[in-house]
Amino acid sequence: MDINQHHGQEPSEFQPLSQEEQDIKIQLYDKLLSVMDLSLIETVSKEQAEIQISQICEKLLSEMRLPINLSSRKRLIKLIIDEVLGLGPLEILLADPSISDILVNSYDRVYVERKGKLQSVNIKFHSNAHLLNIIDRIVSSVGRRIDESSPMVDARLADGSRVNAIIPPLALDGPSLSIRRFAVDKLNAKQLIDIGSVTEEMIELLQGSVKGKLNILVSGGTGSGKTTLLNMLSGYIPPDERIVTIEDSAELQLQQPHTVRLETRPQNIEGKGEVSQRDLVKNCLRMRPDRIVIGEVRGGEALDMLTAMNTGHEGSLTTLHANSPRDALGRLEYMVCMAGFDMPVSNIRTQVASAIDLVVQLERQEDGRRRVTSIQEINGMEGEIITMSEIFRFSRSGMKEGGEIVGEFEATGVIPSFHSKLKQHGIDLPYNLFNCGDPFAEF
Repeated sequence: MDINQHHGQEPSEFQPLSQEEQDIKIQLYDKLLSVMDLSLIETVSKEQAEIQISQICEKLLSEMRLPINLSSRKRLIKLIIDEVLGLGPLEILLADPSISDILVNSYDRVYVERKGKLQSVNIKFHSNAHLLNIIDRIVSSVGRRIDESSPMVDARLADGSRVNAIIPPLALDGPSLSIRRFAVDKLNAKQLIDIGSVTEEMIELLQGSVKGKLNILVSGGTGSGKTTLLNMLSGYIPPDERIVTIEDSAELQLQQPHTVRLETRPQNIEGKGEVSQRDLVKNCLRMRPDRIVIGEVRGGEALDMLTAMNTGHEGSLTTLHANSPRDALGRLEYMVCMAGFDMPVSNIRTQVASAIDLVVQLERQEDGRRRVTSIQEINGMEGEIITMSEIFRFSRSGMKEGGEIVGEFEATGVIPSFHSKLKQHGIDLPYNLFNCGDPFAEF
């Protein structure tokens, strides 16, 4: 599918260059580099630099006396500007707000994700060397390097988008690049309800749970919307509370005035200076936080997080990768073991059961929709097993001809045991929210 097919006519920028245009572009770029001092570009504004480059390219094209029409001329100059000032062929994709992921499998195979669906696009790089040059530009801008001795790298674009690059010898078909776009406009509760990700009743429960200082774990697969939901949930934290956020790559957009944002730091070129999430979790406990928000727990910091939740830091929020609420607890257990302590499994499970109050499961389903498929309360321990109760679920019943999933959100009729705790915090959730009557109405 072409990149702008959903808009009808595909604009000329997305049409692949002909071999002749490709050759002209390379020639033009080489000539530009030979006549222009690119270091001077850094001393002027982007608008001025664009004008200068455009004027020089116009002059060079006239000197080259090539038989190209006006629209091709404009398009070539735009691509040259992107090459000099930006990230080459990626610029046009980064300018499209409907794209959530950009996936470069090789220099001539590029895909994007839009509305949860992957589609190929008519964008390509000249060669593996061209793609590698763009990757190098991205990683060097954040003080990283990529070469044969260090062939994998994580980085971040200026707009906050996450980047992963991997090159030969690890990538067999040439350099590969993955960009997870940074959402400038975060989705609010109403928008999530409107797109069918969640219901009003589920939002009411989640809002009450955040305000009532329950510890919430958001679980889901890659691209299921965990950060989006975490952003929304964090919006319910009262503005007078001190929040410390810890992330590998800063994506949370908290609006509260009393927020301290911490971000991990990878090793430098000499292999020193790394600051892990575990280091930051330990440090943030000395910063007197009312709430700790961890973008994604993925290692030994799980132990420090659970310890914090069990020692007075209520109302903490985090996410992790798992395919079900039960899997999420297993993953958490495994991550605690990664901290390096020889602790009996029963002790770890007791820590998990007493720390986490609520698990919210997200899923990106076949129709591209991201849905909250389950909200479960952790009740405690029975023997060596953590017991859970499902409060809400998405009950799937089939699939329409066009691929859209048929199903409905439903309350299970279970009243969570934290209902009374929330009531003590002044949050009185009505019993009909849980699809049941008032159990005390007859007394």
